[in-house]
Amino acid sequence: MKYKSRKKAFVLLADGTKFYGKSIGIEGSAFGEICFNTGMTGYQEIFTDPSYFGQIMVTTNTHIGNYGVLEKESQSDKISIAGLICKDFSFNYSRPAGEMSLYDFLERQNLVTISDVDTRALVNYIREHGAMNAVISTEIEKEENLKEALQNAPSMEGLELASKVSTEETYTYGNPDAKFKIAALDLGIKRNILENMASEDMFIKVFPYNSSFDTLSAWNPDGYFISNGPGDPQPLKEVQAVAKEIMDANKPLFGICLGHQIIALANGIPTFKMFNGHRGINHPVKNLITGKGEITSQNHGFAVEMEAAKKHPDVEITHIHLNDQTLAGMRLKDKKCFSVQYHPEAGPGTNDSIYLFKQFKDLILNQ
Repeated sequence: MKYKSRKKAFVLLADGTKFYGKSIGIEGSAFGEICFNTGMTGYQEIFTDPSYFGQIMVTTNTHIGNYGVLEKESQSDKISIAGLICKDFSFNYSRPAGEMSLYDFLERQNLVTISDVDTRALVNYIREHGAMNAVISTEIEKEENLKEALQNAPSMEGLELASKVSTEETYTYGNPDAKFKIAALDLGIKRNILENMASEDMFIKVFPYNSSFDTLSAWNPDGYFISNGPGDPQPLKEVQAVAKEIMDANKPLFGICLGHQIIALANGIPTFKMFNGHRGINHPVKNLITGKGEITSQNHGFAVEMEAAKKHPDVEITHIHLNDQTLAGMRLKDKKCFSVQYHPEAGPGTNDSIYLFKQFKDLILNQ
């Protein structure tokens, strides 16, 4: 592939710290909360995960783009990240099944991407100083204006983003003749979640994030699902109310990531913004019910308060994150409801936690 004009570029953090690199040929500026993912593979799935909406992604793996892009591996219909920072960007790819280069994939959405950055130093800095807003830009001459705009950028804390990524119209997924019908509330749902539910003989109807319980229940589903998604869960008061109505009706309910946080809030258990989130495909989790360890895929910047969950009389902690002892899963003792903070559908990641989709099916069967 012929190399594009590669302008000088920079990463400017909210606290004034700056890192330098080069553009890959897509010019402009991009704002967002900076975060990093430690996965060695799965860049396409990461970039198309709606949970990353509004975030600038730093990839810790040195080589990005080396195996190209395969459309069916995308987790949504478009790239969700706000911008990309990497060390070595591969314009050419070697996977025989690849359908296009990563450059062509990013160029279609005009995603500002900076390479040749010392990502090890950048990630170390974020680890020590916490998540913060940032801007990446090829517009060197506009640095002062970009600094001012960066200071005015909204914080992720308190930011509602599910409405930006949710479907606007209902749609269905899977086999209409499947044994179970699932009403899924879309806060930024990943395609792999739908695929895994479909593989458990479920037919899913996906509803916009602001759908009411009456709207969901009118379809007469066998179970309900609240999806992953971006942003702070606390502003989603209407979604919390819907979750409470589902639980009050004692209908089978499963939540993943943001959905997990929504279920917690609906039960009066607070959430908090993490100093640095969990983003990677090798996070160790312990299942407290079975005693087994699981290597999991994770992507979240908010978490449920462990102590508050422990004190709740109707909540049982089912999973913990072994790196920092944060709450990774829970279930309600008196309701047909459970949730996890991580991603059992992976995409990318391991399949250690895939059993949770069967657990959801069993919950429906036993109601």
